[in-house]
Amino acid sequence: MSLRIRNFEEYTQVYKKSVDQPEEFWAEIAENFKWQKKWDKVLDWDFRKADTKWFSNAKLNITENCIDRHLEKLGDQPAIIWEPNDPEEHYRRITYKELHAKVSQVGTMLKNNGVKKGDRVCIYMPMVPELAFAVLACARIGAIHSVVFGGFSAQSIADRIQDAQCEVVITADGGFRGTKDVPLKNVIDDALVQCPSVGRVIVLTRSRTPVSMIKGRDCWWEDEIKKVETMGNPECVAEPMDAEDELFILYTSGSTGKPKGVVHTCGGYMVCTGYTFANVFQYEPGEVFFCTADIGWITGHSYLMYGALLQGATTLMFEGVPTWPDAGRFWEIVDKYKVNILYTAPTAIRSLMGFGDEPLKGKDLSSLTKLGSVGEPINEEAWNWFNEKIGKGKCPIVDTWWQTETGGIMISPLAGITPTKPGHATLPLPGIQPCLVDENGLEIEGNGVSGNLCIKFPWPGIIRTTYGDHERCRTTYFSTYDNKYFTGDGCSRDEDGYYRITGRVDDVINVSGHRIGTAEVENAINMHADVIESAVVGYPHDIKGQGIYAYVILGSSLHDHDLTRRDILQTVTRIIGAIAKPDKIQFVSGLPKTRSGKIMRRILRKVAEGETENLGDTTTLLDPAVVDEIKAGAL
Repeated sequence: MSLRIRNFEEYTQVYKKSVDQPEEFWAEIAENFKWQKKWDKVLDWDFRKADTKWFSNAKLNITENCIDRHLEKLGDQPAIIWEPNDPEEHYRRITYKELHAKVSQVGTMLKNNGVKKGDRVCIYMPMVPELAFAVLACARIGAIHSVVFGGFSAQSIADRIQDAQCEVVITADGGFRGTKDVPLKNVIDDALVQCPSVGRVIVLTRSRTPVSMIKGRDCWWEDEIKKVETMGNPECVAEPMDAEDELFILYTSGSTGKPKGVVHTCGGYMVCTGYTFANVFQYEPGEVFFCTADIGWITGHSYLMYGALLQGATTLMFEGVPTWPDAGRFWEIVDKYKVNILYTAPTAIRSLMGFGDEPLKGKDLSSLTKLGSVGEPINEEAWNWFNEKIGKGKCPIVDTWWQTETGGIMISPLAGITPTKPGHATLPLPGIQPCLVDENGLEIEGNGVSGNLCIKFPWPGIIRTTYGDHERCRTTYFSTYDNKYFTGDGCSRDEDGYYRITGRVDDVINVSGHRIGTAEVENAINMHADVIESAVVGYPHDIKGQGIYAYVILGSSLHDHDLTRRDILQTVTRIIGAIAKPDKIQFVSGLPKTRSGKIMRRILRKVAEGETENLGDTTTLLDPAVVDEIKAGAL
């Protein structure tokens, strides 16, 4: 079976086959990739145990599929174009041949530093090509990479390193994001005080920030690369990996305070990301693909890197932010590199909308053929602006729904093939079987309905476990509804059978496309010396999609509230990172609790959303008067 679907009629036929004969369907898709040894069995699964295995006993290395197999035909084509934070700094183009050499070199460097198959490597780097080289080098030698976004705090990094028991950290002296200098090595040093498992720290020179280098533990990337060059740059042979060997861990917020390490494996993840990239974006050879996500998030893993490289694409990597040095930066990049496909987040779109048409003047966007949005549902106003101002009405928009746990895109238009509707993720990809269920887990049939979104059959990119705690994986995703994967999202299915994601239904807030657990933020707020208790909910935010609203009980009423607010924000930034800072903090004397002590978040959500009349039944509360006080003080 060809990897690419070419028209809507073909999509309908392929989708039917993928549901009627899923194992045969995925086996045919998998034939489009390079395997060192074919599988004995396509699929083994038991959702009740959260147990899924794809392509049993097959052998492969994902980097052979991302790099080596393209060398003959595409060796001189750019694999990665890198645009630095500062537009005055020179950009870099790395061809597939050069990428092969760099990944081989970094793989040998890691081996020289004691990294072996199965070891966990934490990567905390700026958005520079060496980040991609490091990730791919880990995959090449069979090490498990755990990339941590450069905006996380020392405590967040320490939690992730401890959970995965990483032995090696790859970082940089510092990084740049807009006007900010990010002191990456200093943050790592603070984190490693709590991390005895780490024996080696490899530091790339990027910002030339003075840093401390600990003898015996820390070494410079450039020095280690020179050692590989003096060895004559030996080829780093791709390690044979079992299809179910772990490829990477990526941490995501959960409904408890502890982040959970989502594990993806080599074979299924490869098939899933390669297939979805080719079809959702209808990628044509030679097109320039610009995914604006950081590699620290799943979108950067799956589509800036793995999915794009699996299809021999030219992928554009951007170090900076969309509003610096001005709000025309994205459009300058599109013009400069003649970008064909732009994949970005609704948060960025809404933010750039706010600057009006001025930043678009003088920018040639005629190279664009396809647009995409990712991370959260896109509202109709932003969709229309993106369509008219950026796509000039001629670029299909793929509004993609998926998660860290799904590995790849699940529900989305296929560019130029699926008829679109603003704000709708539209239809599932072949091989994906979504369903809507009510609160009792009964499947809701037909169209014009809404419920909780589940998936009732496995797909190759499905989460395999949460690192070191399989029971957490089972209870989080597979225990809510019998024999189904529960996404945590609410969803409607309209009269045409199109899916529209309506937002989280669990204790997770989607801030600028990044999922943040309310418990994690509450834990951080409660670390403040003056805080007795807190409750955090999401509320509609014009730019971010959802903002964080915190209700906080203080130990004393003598405090300067403005100063205490700033102190709490600083505390959250130190413990999690700036991304988790509450947008609003309301000080209260109590929280609406049931007699059993459970916080009635439904009431807090409604107040945060500006709804103070229809709060439902409050008679079951321990102290109903608390609600009146909260309503009166709402921000």
